[in-house]
Amino acid sequence: MRRLAASGAAGAAGAAAAPAADSTDCAQGRSPRPRRLIDLCALWDTGVSSPAAGWKRASGIARRRLNEAETLSSVQEAQLERLEAARPGRLGSGERGPVLRMARQPPPPSVHAAILLCLLSLSGAIEIPMDPSIQNELSQPPTITKQSVKDHIVDPRDNILIECEAKGNPAPSFHWTRNSRFFNIAKDPRVSMRRKSGTLVIDFRSGGRPEEYEGEYQCFARNKFGTALSNRIRLQVSKSPLWPKENLDPVVVQEGAPLTLQCNPPPGLPSPVIFWMSSSMEPITQDKRVSQGHNGDLYFSNVMLQDMQTDYSCNARFHFTHTIQQKNAFTLKVLTTRGVAERTPSFMYPQGTASSQMVLRGMDLLLECIASGVPTPDIAWYKKGGDLPSDKAKFENFNKALRITNVSEEDSGEYFCLASNKMGSIRHTISVRVKAAPYWLDEPKNLILAPGEDGRLVCRANGNPKPTVQWMVNGEPLQSAPPNPNREVAGDTIIFRDTQISSRAVYQCNTSNEHGYLLANAFVSVLDVPPRMLSPRNQLIRVILYNRTRLDCPFFGSPIPTLRWFKNGQGSNLDGGNYHVYENGSLEIKMIRKEDQGIYTCVATNILGKAENQVRLEVKDPTRIYRMPEDQVAKRGTTVQLECRVKHDPSLKLTVSWLKDDEPLYIGNRMKKEDDSLTIFGVAERDQGSYTCVASTELDQDLAKAYLTVLADQATPTNRLAALPKGRPDRPRDLELTDLAERSVRLTWIPGDDNNSPITDYVVQFEEDQFQPGVWHDHSKFPGSVNSAILQLSPYVNYQFRVIAINEVGSSHPSLPSERYRTSGAPPESNPADVKGEGTRKNNMEITWTPMNATSAFGPNLRYIVKWRRRETRETWNNATVWGSRYVVGQTPVYVPYEIRVQAENDFGKGPEPDTVIGYSGEDYPRAAPTDVKIRVLNSTAISLQWNRVYPDTVQGQLREYRAYYWRESSLLKNLWVSQKRQQASFPGDRPRGVVSRLFPYSNYKLEMVVVNGRGDGPRSETKEFTTPEGVPSAPRRFRVRQPNLETINLEWDHPEHPNGILIGYTLKYVAFNGTKLGKQIVENFSPNQTKFTMQRADPVSRYRFTLSARTQVGSGEAVTEESPAPPNEATPTAGTVPAAEVMDMAWDNAAPPTLPLTTVSVTGVVSSTDATATAATTEATTVPTIPSVAPTTMATTTVATTTTTAATTMERPPTTTSETKMPESAPDRQSIWNVTVLPNSKWANITWRHNLGPGTAFVVEYIDSNHTKKTVPVKSQVQPVQLTDLYPGMTYTLRVYSRDKEGISSTVITFMTSTAYTNNQADIATQGWFIGLMCAIALLVLILLIVCFIKRSRGGKYPVREKKDVPLGPEDPKEEDGSFDYSDEDNKPLQGSQTSLDGTIKQQESDDSLVDYGEGGEGQFNEDGSFIGQYTVKKDKEETEGNESSEATSPVNAIYSLA
Repeated sequence: MRRLAASGAAGAAGAAAAPAADSTDCAQGRSPRPRRLIDLCALWDTGVSSPAAGWKRASGIARRRLNEAETLSSVQEAQLERLEAARPGRLGSGERGPVLRMARQPPPPSVHAAILLCLLSLSGAIEIPMDPSIQNELSQPPTITKQSVKDHIVDPRDNILIECEAKGNPAPSFHWTRNSRFFNIAKDPRVSMRRKSGTLVIDFRSGGRPEEYEGEYQCFARNKFGTALSNRIRLQVSKSPLWPKENLDPVVVQEGAPLTLQCNPPPGLPSPVIFWMSSSMEPITQDKRVSQGHNGDLYFSNVMLQDMQTDYSCNARFHFTHTIQQKNAFTLKVLTTRGVAERTPSFMYPQGTASSQMVLRGMDLLLECIASGVPTPDIAWYKKGGDLPSDKAKFENFNKALRITNVSEEDSGEYFCLASNKMGSIRHTISVRVKAAPYWLDEPKNLILAPGEDGRLVCRANGNPKPTVQWMVNGEPLQSAPPNPNREVAGDTIIFRDTQISSRAVYQCNTSNEHGYLLANAFVSVLDVPPRMLSPRNQLIRVILYNRTRLDCPFFGSPIPTLRWFKNGQGSNLDGGNYHVYENGSLEIKMIRKEDQGIYTCVATNILGKAENQVRLEVKDPTRIYRMPEDQVAKRGTTVQLECRVKHDPSLKLTVSWLKDDEPLYIGNRMKKEDDSLTIFGVAERDQGSYTCVASTELDQDLAKAYLTVLADQATPTNRLAALPKGRPDRPRDLELTDLAERSVRLTWIPGDDNNSPITDYVVQFEEDQFQPGVWHDHSKFPGSVNSAILQLSPYVNYQFRVIAINEVGSSHPSLPSERYRTSGAPPESNPADVKGEGTRKNNMEITWTPMNATSAFGPNLRYIVKWRRRETRETWNNATVWGSRYVVGQTPVYVPYEIRVQAENDFGKGPEPDTVIGYSGEDYPRAAPTDVKIRVLNSTAISLQWNRVYPDTVQGQLREYRAYYWRESSLLKNLWVSQKRQQASFPGDRPRGVVSRLFPYSNYKLEMVVVNGRGDGPRSETKEFTTPEGVPSAPRRFRVRQPNLETINLEWDHPEHPNGILIGYTLKYVAFNGTKLGKQIVENFSPNQTKFTMQRADPVSRYRFTLSARTQVGSGEAVTEESPAPPNEATPTAGTVPAAEVMDMAWDNAAPPTLPLTTVSVTGVVSSTDATATAATTEATTVPTIPSVAPTTMATTTVATTTTTAATTMERPPTTTSETKMPESAPDRQSIWNVTVLPNSKWANITWRHNLGPGTAFVVEYIDSNHTKKTVPVKSQVQPVQLTDLYPGMTYTLRVYSRDKEGISSTVITFMTSTAYTNNQADIATQGWFIGLMCAIALLVLILLIVCFIKRSRGGKYPVREKKDVPLGPEDPKEEDGSFDYSDEDNKPLQGSQTSLDGTIKQQESDDSLVDYGEGGEGQFNEDGSFIGQYTVKKDKEETEGNESSEATSPVNAIYSLA
């Protein structure tokens, strides 16, 4: 048999050679028509030869074709004769002699498999080059190039487009089927087909309903060589139905109860996207308690009172129509109770304790668990029997959903979600089954064969359930197609034998199961093309000496031609040594020499003819600058000459150009450029710089650089290098190998420019291409004064060298590598290191070592001779030859010592005798457990153990330790849940006793002991039980100090987390302090059920320090200490202080500053960033002590925004125990900015912060107002505080501080609000200054009026007096019955003291009253000081009821007129 190698049409430089075939090719591929060929597979099956070895030995011939009169060896001839006799069919004969053919009659089943494998051994399709001339000439069956997706959903508002495009030669024609019936496009005026395409266009501009065209479509592309099919395209029209109208009653729910608001969106195509909003289009805030499920429903784990503040509307967004439909909104009515009862979790979705879910392979698996409970449960996910796939699993919807992307079969199994809160936990198990739609294992590919060749089409797919395979040819089932004697169907494979031109067709493979299908087209094309050359003829290629080059010879033909290269018409084929032929036809010459110049001919041959092309190769000398320009120092006005003499190939045109400072040099009047120099006349300062001479030809170039320094007239040339900028040296160049010897070589190089810093060292590196190609290693180091060195080499290494120059600035780039040099081989001089022998199983021993590198191999085929035998026995050495770095000895006894030796060997001989290393075979689990385990209780948290050690022969390995497993079975306290997690304590193997500590007091424990070796645990000992005595409790939890007013302080706490016994009470110690003064300590004892205490303050100034601990019969436990909050007016910060740090220390006991949440500052207060929290369920507001603003007119405190507003000043912080040491606040380990403090007023704010950056660091304060206007203020390090001006009253700002040089170092974002321009204080109005002043002014005005009235009377002025003043008031007048004065009449008339006339003037009326009324009758009089004492009575006359009714003395306006 023979193999056709794929030809490379376009021989691009650098293409990698195709790998040689190996034995796997006998399980796949195609075999051509055999003519005088060797059946390699047959020889392999009978043990004569291996395909891999045969192909490698045959070089290019066996890898491409074995058809050119190859002579069979005697062994092969005999083997072929035996094969012919063994097979039922006789071998036929071909055109040129004996031919090995497959038997036409069916072979026996035992032989059929082997024959089939060999028939399919050498598959590979002929690749048609992209040359348009060839593409247009070759006939080709149709191929589908573009088609619509299987599920094609279209927008009903647009025209329908169903794509189908194909290529072929001749161009294919198209037709369609709809619902498996022929679709006549010509009969429907709305349907048309694009020109030169099969794409259908259905136009609705003239009317029509898109729904009428829904169905399953399939496209057929046909030419005279076959028919190709598209997928079955299911056309569906997008739908976005309206939401059904419904009236939703308010949902009444008890506070704390679970609730599900169902969405039930209308079914759309595709399904709509669901989201919840209020009727005012505000999004519903979702969190761990309230979230939307995957089905669109909105779940409340527990309803809170705040949920009534909005309504809830389900919205559906449809993709194609881009519309959003809103459902009628739900309104909630929450019934409140005195307190919400806590309850254990229960699942809202899914229901029950178990469910199942099926998912298709490659899709995303979404598991969801939503639970109710109070407090809101936490959700955790697990997989039984394994871990969650960390690379594919992610949690969504606040851990309520687990998504596993790209599911595969190993993701099947049982998953469970665990919902837990402090009241308990529940779980739900979800059984996941992974099914699979068909997916390709081996998709059929187009097959291009030559006449008479054999081949195959393979269609392998997998799925769950296993998919079925159906073959079709040209769109018809293969069973109904005309019979073809050259075609045989074997399950998922179609075998073609002796193909002819008539065998051309398009085959379809349809593999399907209940979850989907796959359809693939693959054509079989038979080409009969003589060899053709694809590149221009008689090319000329010129290369530089010692370079590498590649000669391209792209070709094409069918059958695939063989290609050979010849030089100067010589008969020998060029391949091997300095030449390498790639399978695409390119010839690579690894290193060009003078003798390689000549004419190279490539010849392509197949059974239809041959073609050839020639390439002429010319070798040119390299261009080199042998006298380089030198650095010069010149005075201004002098003449400078820079030399640049070049040696080059005379047949190439040389061009010499100059660069100045790496830019092209302009040759002006002061410069003269010659072939070998550059002259500068009248040097000026602008001429100073670097000058580069560039010598180039059309093939290569060389560079040389010099630096010109220009001095002023009075300057004296000194050390120029001291004043010039220094840099890394340039790379060395022109590496050359001379004095070639077996173990040494001389390397010479040309130094590069030192860039004003002398070169101190050269480092020579090497690379070899056998063990670590492309990796460079340091070889040796030489002083900077040399440029040639002798290198000591190792045997059998293909060296390549490069040089790196080093100066005080750094190292240069590596030089270009030298040519390669291979040293001769020798036996190894060392053996591998780190030899070890360890068992990986109980009946084996794995011997490992560190493999030797390329410089230690010393020869080809490095291998290792491994020897081993049991220690202290006289048995002979066992040995094996290994090519890798490990060897496994099997069937060994358990844990037995072995002597091990590993010796290196190559083709030149063995290395020295190796050292003997002791190793051990594998360990087995221990067979015995510790006995007579005794337990003695030491105290409430520790026990003492004692046991009898096991016998050494029962360990079956190396005794690592004795291990005690113990777990807390229960607590002696009733109804106290305990964790029964197993813990362990380890003890060295030489000890029979130990101590187990850190136990929980007042608990029942169980304990077991095991022996541990390298394999694992042995059997467990008898389970022992013990009980720990009562201990002292842990600290009380959540110790809170609240100060609702200046008279009382409220204390609250929770029971200890670990009572460690029966609580008998609590002890509270507190002491008053004021600065450094301490008062007398007071001790209070409480019952175990009391968790609250109210203390009356002795004075409003002192603060209090409280220490609380719980007690059992054993004693008091760990204490927790808190202090009462500081009064609001305790301190007023100034610009020179940093009060925020003090607030931070007091509020958080030196909590680490960098991790601070967003803090809101309102009105004029300042708040430090804390982690204060509050919950509406307990209606507790958490605030931090604040510092008054520096604004002089206002004083207020600031609280962190919480869910409940309270007037109490509260401080809640993590509890600190008496065992802790309070440390001052320290900066974090990394560079950061923290403690940003804001002191705002109405129009300005002072900013301070803390940092651990270096001195002199510049900062930037960035703040953004509510209108999203951003401003920045640059700040120097030492300037604090920073004042922000031009702020707006009552506006909210966000602020951060960051480093100007390192913007990544930034503080957290702080939010603050400036105070309003006019503060609305809520204090008592009677205490306000403005109110007191107003009252004083009114009193003064009344006093003035009285004085004026007395003055008027003393002057004898006349006052009208009522005529009936002597008539007493009658009982019939209820208004005057009590003697009071009525200031207004029944008609609500205005004051009569003054009236405005029609002309706008003020008319004064007569007074209806007189002070005489007040003095007559003996009932009223004035005392000596003029004050009026007596009853003020008024009698109204009926005839005056429409006149003046009030006294002028009662009206300030009348009083003013009376002054006139």
